[in-house]
Amino acid sequence: MKPFSMPPPKLAGGPYVMGVLNVTPDSFSDGGAWEGAAAPHALAMLQAGADIIDIGGESTRPGAAPVDASEEAARVVPVIAALRASTDAPISIDTMKPQVAMAAMSAGASIWNDVAALQAPGALETAAALQRPVILMHMQGEPRTMQANPHYDDVVAEVIAFLRARVEVVRTKGVSDIWVDPGIGFGKTLAHNLSLLNATQRIADETGVPVLIGASRKRFLAVIDERAKDAAKDRLGGSIAAALIAAQKGAGMVRVHDVAETVQALKVWRALG
Repeated sequence: MKPFSMPPPKLAGGPYVMGVLNVTPDSFSDGGAWEGAAAPHALAMLQAGADIIDIGGESTRPGAAPVDASEEAARVVPVIAALRASTDAPISIDTMKPQVAMAAMSAGASIWNDVAALQAPGALETAAALQRPVILMHMQGEPRTMQANPHYDDVVAEVIAFLRARVEVVRTKGVSDIWVDPGIGFGKTLAHNLSLLNATQRIADETGVPVLIGASRKRFLAVIDERAKDAAKDRLGGSIAAALIAAQKGAGMVRVHDVAETVQALKVWRALG
């Protein structure tokens, strides 16, 4: 595999914009929407200003059923290969499974985005072998049960402690390009999510690595505005607001579904100085 280094963000001063591409039938936001059109949709997001395309083949929504590695790889590898044939833009693989990460990298992915923070058996060893950037996310519990009754004594301190520990472990494997993600919506209440969003700069400072925030279309936005409870696409305004706040609070990257609208909002923010 060729060495990889992240190009600068398209938006001067950042943040990076990561476009979400779900190739799953059961994603909370757009499950099945891009069947047969995944690569063209990814290219459209890049043209709209995305820096990175994040491709996932297993839903991590609350209550989602697990998918075995062979099925997940079969969903993502052809899309990654097709996209890589058309662009040099960074592609991240959103997976908890080291086998899928390895297959994705062989097909042309550049970044491993892991909601389990490389805790699966063999994940650390695979990351060491790949020597590619990794994104380590915090999640309380696992996708099927994470929203049952999330509890923290101090959500910000506990999430930071977990992420800092994972960064240290990953560094022992020789991986130096590390990002963290506090896991908005992953085993968190509305209050937890808002506290973490507000603490973005603290998370970066205390973990010593840049922070990705992924709040796009998530259910906590519908708790704030109940008119957005029926369809994930109704949360556009809240998603843009969350991305802007994340950038203002120090996020180095925002993970979004609605790339063009988010990029436009970020450009206005940057223009204001």
